[in-house]
Amino acid sequence: MSNQPKVDAPSYKEKLGTLLEQLSEMLPAEALETFNRDADQLAKNHKSPIKLSPGDKAPSFSLPNAIDNSISLKEVLAEGPVVLTFYRGTWCPYCNLALKTYQQILPQIKQAGASLVAISPQTPDNSLNMKEKNNLEFEVLSDVGNEVARQYTTVFKNGIEPIEAMNEMDIDFYSFYSDDSGEIPVPATFVINQDGTIGFARSEGGDYRKRVEPEAILKALES
Repeated sequence: MSNQPKVDAPSYKEKLGTLLEQLSEMLPAEALETFNRDADQLAKNHKSPIKLSPGDKAPSFSLPNAIDNSISLKEVLAEGPVVLTFYRGTWCPYCNLALKTYQQILPQIKQAGASLVAISPQTPDNSLNMKEKNNLEFEVLSDVGNEVARQYTTVFKNGIEPIEAMNEMDIDFYSFYSDDSGEIPVPATFVINQDGTIGFARSEGGDYRKRVEPEAILKALES
């Protein structure tokens, strides 16, 4: 038996249950069915989306943040380890929930001497919207074209059906991005050691409703 104290962290899964109830009341039934069908199919298509394993060298990058200032992995690593998480966009309620939940453990991440960085293919303006809407106090970077994401996780073209369902709710999927590729990353989270090696790499697969639990991130930082 391990004598390590239990990590005190919020549960994404518990919060997800509440969100799913809210979405079932807010969204048209047909749209919700489309999104759930999409998530189930992506779960089958992308069971092992991670491109890197612990011990691998983390690909370097320099990307614009929410106010269009360039942030490099090298300069963030100079301050300590980095928790790096990839998400789809501001329009995705599960991404909003995941980043808000990670915001809750930001004090513990900082206490471990680490930084938290989130990356999506959105434009900086939409990254700023993500930060402001969810009161995020960590860097949210724009990886236009998914150049960085595809080195860490799987990138795929979003389906026609979910995009059309969004359009019917007056949400223009393409307006969040500066290209029309329709490509988004499979959500994934990494801990990069200060020496630039991957210490932790996890994705819950193509089902974007599932995300890496905060507890797993904090345990990875502890070890």
